[in-house]
Amino acid sequence: MKRIATMILAIAAVFAIVTGCSSNSAEKAAKADDTLVIGIDDKFAPMGFRDEKNEIVGFDIDFAKAAAEKMGQKVKFQPIDWKTKESELSSGRIDLIWNGYTITDERKKKVLFTKPYLKNAQVVVTRFDSNIKKLADLEGKVVGLQSLSSASDALDANPIKDKIKTVTEFKDNVLALNDLKSGRLDAVVIDEVVIKYYMSKEKESFKILDESLAPEEYGIGVKKGNEKLLDKLQKALDEMNEDGTAAKISEKWFGEDKVLK
Repeated sequence: MKRIATMILAIAAVFAIVTGCSSNSAEKAAKADDTLVIGIDDKFAPMGFRDEKNEIVGFDIDFAKAAAEKMGQKVKFQPIDWKTKESELSSGRIDLIWNGYTITDERKKKVLFTKPYLKNAQVVVTRFDSNIKKLADLEGKVVGLQSLSSASDALDANPIKDKIKTVTEFKDNVLALNDLKSGRLDAVVIDEVVIKYYMSKEKESFKILDESLAPEEYGIGVKKGNEKLLDKLQKALDEMNEDGTAAKISEKWFGEDKVLK
């Protein structure tokens, strides 16, 4: 009898430990549900980048924080390799792709998109003193761009691509622009909002060709099948347009209201 009683006590103790662990796991999961993990490229100024204090700042950063507040959730910004953004989303390691993420038909096959919130274009930038004036002048030249970005899609769709000597891909735009300044590249294909930000800081380093490659629009990527999160996020974005929050953030970063209504 004594042995049976001892066994019962031992089983009860194990059950208590398991129950406690399950309770702790459930509590952690509940806390995680309150936080939106957003995948970003932290070298994509002015949308999302690190300032002189190494803090992540930018238009999309402020936009995401305001939207999360309206959704009653916290936000965590997770720097990712931009080449693996859709994989990060589908795996559940991030909840949203939100950092100058261009809406394309190819990407629509992989993710859900909010309505577009900002217009952009892929443009060609050269050094300020370059003799390259138009797209045709890229023939025989070395051109750089961010790997697996919409800049690559825009260049592929233009006939000039076949006449370019070399297309060099970079992990981020900062590396590409550094090679442009040093003379290792003749031109860079890049988001218009990005290069205009850099040109505001370095007025005589770059110039943009008058001919753009492709107009485009930014949206926020949500995991396929998660319509609930998509609807909740879109509602928050709509409210930000209605109450002036979106316009205020845009004016802070661009000096004007550029947000699509």
